Amino acid sequence: MYKILIPVWLLALTLVSSCVPGPAGTTLSEQSAEFNFIVANDLGRNGYYDQKTIAETMGKLGETIDIGFIAAAGDVHHFEGVAGSSDPLWMTNYEAVYAHPELMIDWFPILGNHEYRGNTQACLDYSNISRRWIMPSRYYTLEKEVDDSTSLRLLFIDTSPLIDKYRADSVTYPDARKQDMQAQLQFIDSVLTVADETWTIVIGHHPVYAYTTKNESERLDLQQRLDPILRKHKVDFYINGHIHNFQHVQVENSPVAYLTNSSASLSRPVATDEQAAGTNMNTLFSSDRSGFMLCSVEHHRFTIQFADKDGNSLYQFTKSK
Repeated sequence: MYKILIPVWLLALTLVSSCVPGPAGTTLSEQSAEFNFIVANDLGRNGYYDQKTIAETMGKLGETIDIGFIAAAGDVHHFEGVAGSSDPLWMTNYEAVYAHPELMIDWFPILGNHEYRGNTQACLDYSNISRRWIMPSRYYTLEKEVDDSTSLRLLFIDTSPLIDKYRADSVTYPDARKQDMQAQLQFIDSVLTVADETWTIVIGHHPVYAYTTKNESERLDLQQRLDPILRKHKVDFYINGHIHNFQHVQVENSPVAYLTNSSASLSRPVATDEQAAGTNMNTLFSSDRSGFMLCSVEHHRFTIQFADKDGNSLYQFTKSK
């Protein structure tokens, strides 16, 4: 079982691990483990482009392996967010698209920049309408026990208010500047300070490091404000969306695996080195295909796979402890 918490404890975390990229080109069902969850983001296109295809692929995957939950890493609603918890976009972007019986499981969402163009409180309030939409706060933590010796600590964070670009534009992103940046950073630090689970995963919408033509200031703000906390606590994985392609980036002197999940509807090209900003970054993998991420945990092995719209594994990355 798992439980959602917003607590502060007082312990420390020390991790020793090894990382091994694995073979791709297999179907996801061949690589399942004792516990699996999906990460999907940049979804909401009213079912157009690859959204319906990917939703069906996710559902069919659930017919062959057990999916514990789905982490929705922001931008469930393009382009202007939602007006309220009864906005028709909840049906056309979400309910009617993810209608497969195997997707009637818990969804743990976060806000993306497109949600911040609308009514962000409505995204929290929708938890009172949809049984599967579980969003207790703008940022929160989830604890999952896999077996007697393996556990997960997931942190779902709200990255838009951590970025000055959004805070400064109160017309386009009216709710961003209203959020207490320091309170969120203190929460993240306090949870990670006491986390004693086997694996720590932080999920945010925006990348800390990535090759992209999007405004460099977004990543620089997160590198200054968020990344020192991730490194301090030796977080295993930072998972994000936002740039609509797959990337696995390794950064010099950082213990964190920075993983960008592609869009589950409409992908975009990967930026070239000349176009992108980044210091001491090494790209281990990138792809401009649309799709989703499958995370699989078994004993002391954590495997992440990038999957395309048809459920083919494009890339596999395994970390062991």
